[in-house]
Amino acid sequence: MLHDLRRAALASALLIAGSQAMAADAMLSPAPGSHWQKLSAEPYKGKQDDIYFVDENLGFYVNGKGNIFRSTDGGKTWQNVLKQPGTYFRAIGMVDSQNGIAGNIGTDYFPGVTDGAPLYETHDGGDHWKVVANLPGPAVKGICAIDVLHEGHDPSRTIIDAAGRVGGPARLLRSIDGGKTWKNIDMTPWLAMITDVKFFDAKHGFIFGGTDADTDKSHGVIVATDDGGTHWKRVYESSRGSELIWKGFFGSRLVGYATLQNYDTNPKVTQRLVIKTTDGGKTWKEIPLVDDKEVMEFGAGFANADVGWIGTNKGGFETHDGGAHWEPVDIGRYVNKFRILPDAHQHFVAFAIGSDVYKYTSEAMPASPASSGAVHIDKP
Repeated sequence: MLHDLRRAALASALLIAGSQAMAADAMLSPAPGSHWQKLSAEPYKGKQDDIYFVDENLGFYVNGKGNIFRSTDGGKTWQNVLKQPGTYFRAIGMVDSQNGIAGNIGTDYFPGVTDGAPLYETHDGGDHWKVVANLPGPAVKGICAIDVLHEGHDPSRTIIDAAGRVGGPARLLRSIDGGKTWKNIDMTPWLAMITDVKFFDAKHGFIFGGTDADTDKSHGVIVATDDGGTHWKRVYESSRGSELIWKGFFGSRLVGYATLQNYDTNPKVTQRLVIKTTDGGKTWKEIPLVDDKEVMEFGAGFANADVGWIGTNKGGFETHDGGAHWEPVDIGRYVNKFRILPDAHQHFVAFAIGSDVYKYTSEAMPASPASSGAVHIDKP
């Protein structure tokens, strides 16, 4: 009962955070030289969850009001292509400029959500969206994360992993043909709730989440597969209760990061931690982010092995040395997802979404020491 009350309170707080946000002087100060710029997106009270750009011009973002927005000019302007109250769009991914999917968190978690359909699809560039009707197996309660893996230039070979959800139950929807057919994988033997998913190829991937649907009992957990999801093993589990992994991001094939949410009410538990791997996810270690009990972590995004950002309820943090040091950066509150797009000239464009939408344009890719492993940019 106490857990249900805490969960409902947290959900409500996130939905109305914009109207009850902390005073401006509590906002973390920006780091000097930041390239992040706030875009002119529709105002939103609380946390928006996902953004996806097909290229530097064509992008989409979603939020809990049942909205899907589209931009064709790199985020300068946005068009509301779907407005569907009662649906909580939590994730989005595109196979190409015409075909994509969006995930709904489902009922019985956030107040006001009446739509039980976990996945929507578009085949006309976002002009129209419909429920994905060919999902096999037991009903999937909801989706919290979508990973799109482009294998070559053939959309029919695109691998899509849609996973969820926070609060459970834990299931993975997997398509190896661009969303034409799906496999429904029960993940409950390995974890109780799923908040993020990432695959490097058809066989090797990771799922992030918690060991128990009750956050009071949960430990943060990361599980890995090397056979496309048939078998999984735990590669990280936090030693404390009241925790779950929220989002993961690999800045290179070897170096990755994940945010760790802590719900411990003990006033002495103040240190916030980020989880890091330097061996491709085989092992993970905890590194400090900030000593501040009021900080709640959300998204993670990295341009390479060493340069990246963490989103929190109080603003963003930026590192240039692989997490050894963190500085505040102005990317707004509640950034839940980062998308980073490289170009052919070793430059990149990044997008971040939370209460607001931000864009980062670089003049050149930040340098990464050779010891960090081959540079690999996570495509959206």
